[in-house]
Amino acid sequence: MVKRRVHVAAAAIISADGREVLLARRPSNVDQGGLWEFPGGKLAPYETGLEALKRELHEELGVEIRRAQPLIRIHHEYADKHVLLDVWQVHDFAGEPFGREGQAVRWVPMKELHGYPFPAANLPILRAVMLPTEYLISAEEEDEDVFLTRLERAMREDGVRLVQLRAKTLDEDAYVARAEQALAVCRRFEARLMLNGEPSLLERVDADGIHLTSERLMSLERRPISEDKWLAASTHDHGQLAQAHRIGCDFVTLSPLRTTPSHPEVAPIGWHDFQQLVEHAGMPVFALGGMTRHDANHARAVGAQGIASIRDFWK
Repeated sequence: MVKRRVHVAAAAIISADGREVLLARRPSNVDQGGLWEFPGGKLAPYETGLEALKRELHEELGVEIRRAQPLIRIHHEYADKHVLLDVWQVHDFAGEPFGREGQAVRWVPMKELHGYPFPAANLPILRAVMLPTEYLISAEEEDEDVFLTRLERAMREDGVRLVQLRAKTLDEDAYVARAEQALAVCRRFEARLMLNGEPSLLERVDADGIHLTSERLMSLERRPISEDKWLAASTHDHGQLAQAHRIGCDFVTLSPLRTTPSHPEVAPIGWHDFQQLVEHAGMPVFALGGMTRHDANHARAVGAQGIASIRDFWK
């Protein structure tokens, strides 16, 4: 049986303070009725995703989009159809949203999103909505005071809210000690801390999740941590992206996008191939490898969640 293909534009409309997102409830008389979703609708013939989104949000919510940016594209297989969700993050709009078609509409705090039932195809969007667009990877620092000063500066001055603690030169006890200090800084700024190491580290440090190396990722048969923690991984090709999706990673880095001084022998992926890989990743992907803040908009335009970097964030 050839499945019908459905192309849908959807909006992640974030409140001005970044703490809430707008959800709409599907009418009870339609497919998956009663579930909550990100508002939007099917593309009409010859419409682009953004054109459809502008039309749908005006028809459904009575708002006019002023500024929007690609967030994530999700391919999802249902029993009877293949759905492509073309999701945009709306940064600015005019009007007060309300259910023009009688549907329930609600601003929901980010922290409460997991309490709402969604169609299965919407679940990766939840991860993208809750993640920032910048992922700081800490550099190797011998001096603890220098480490903490640079970490705090990145949060206070640059607004970094997602950190991977990478410290390959430390033994486990020293790593745990540094992680506890990093976690205290992150909590002050409402930032998330990912530990780069074995999943068992979460038994010693109550961080927000684990970032797996690509080698550790490929050795796993199932998700190694609970669903209430973030699971991320380093990936470099289609096979590793597929494995990350299979074991339920919440997000990944994909590298190297460009040639880097630390790995000059590794061929870069380049923007074209990066976009092709991200299209079917099924989860948020951070571009890594020679990235700076100047690349952020380009990365978003080709499907990335944002950029990950050591050098550009760790000054």
